[in-house]
Parts: sequence; C-alpha cells; structure tokens
Amino acid sequence: MALTESNEFKLGTKAPDFNLINTIDDKEYTLHQLKGSKGTVIMFICNHCPFVIHVNSELVKMANEFQKNGINFIAISSNEIENYPQDAPKFMKEVAENLNYPFPYLFDETQEVAQAYDAACTPDFYVFDADLKAIYHGQLDDSRPGNSAPLNGQDIRNAINNLLEGEEPVKNQKPSMGCGIKWK
Repeated sequence: MALTESNEFKLGTKAPDFNLINTIDDKEYTLHQLKGSKGTVIMFICNHCPFVIHVNSELVKMANEFQKNGINFIAISSNEIENYPQDAPKFMKEVAENLNYPFPYLFDETQEVAQAYDAACTPDFYVFDADLKAIYHGQLDDSRPGNSAPLNGQDIRNAINNLLEGEEPVKNQKPSMGCGIKWK
C-alpha cells in the first residue's frame, strides 16, 4: 500500500457536476440532485483501503449528524475493478448496507469524476458551500490506522461548522492521505 496525499484543490472552485449510479439503489443521480441545501461533502472512498476502513464509522456518524442541518454527504468510488474486484459495485452495495451508510455510494466507472476533482487518494474529502464552491479540501482528522490520534472528524467538522456559522473557511487545511486511487 503506497501512501498518497491529496492534490491541491483551489478554494472557491465550483464542484464539477456528475451523473453516476448509486450502487445502493441502482439509480442514476447528478450532483445537483444530491447536494445539500447548506453544503455538500464529497468523499472519494473505496471498500478495501485500510485508511477508509479506519474512518468509516466517523463518516457515518458525521453524515447522520450534519444531514439534519442541510449538509449532504456523497461517497464516490473511482477505483478500477479489474485488478481490484473487491471495489466492484455489488461489493460497494454490501459495504454500504453493512455499515448503514446514510449517503449514496456512487461508482465512477470511467474515472472521469475523480479526474475532474483531481482526486488522488482514498479517502479524499471536499466540502462545498450551498453554491457548490469549495471551502475545504483535506483530511478528516489526524487519526490514521495504527496511530493514537482520536478518530473524531475534527478537521471536517470545523470546516462544516464554520460554514454553518457563516465564518471564514478553515485556514489550516492539511491534505488527506491514504491509498492511491487505482487508475485504469
């Protein structure tokens, strides 16, 4: 497993639109159908990455918490599935159901969405305001598999809370890190 950091994504950048299949209900959705009224968190994740597995419980907890406040969460897997069959849509659906994902889990088969966001790793997190302009791109928190930092979503929670309170975006945005996206 090669450790990969997220690429820079300029704050204020408009979220690239997409049209992807949600593996949970097998329906196609656009970003505009899924976005939150006050903000949107887009997460590039996958089934097998130990970094994603490590944070899954916090992702579910945060989504359940913030969706009540108009912040929607969207998970996308862009990994190629020929060499990584465990990331195929049928297994994505199983993971989502087993973990009770309260958000869609979309499959980016062409990898065009990951490229549009310049996503590099799993997990890779983006927070957008109500107008789908980027206000945060970085890590969930300092926790990693094997370290003792608490898994609490502090960095993204701060970004979302600043958005909800009308404050400026978080200044110190540390890159996310995890497994590199598996490109075709």
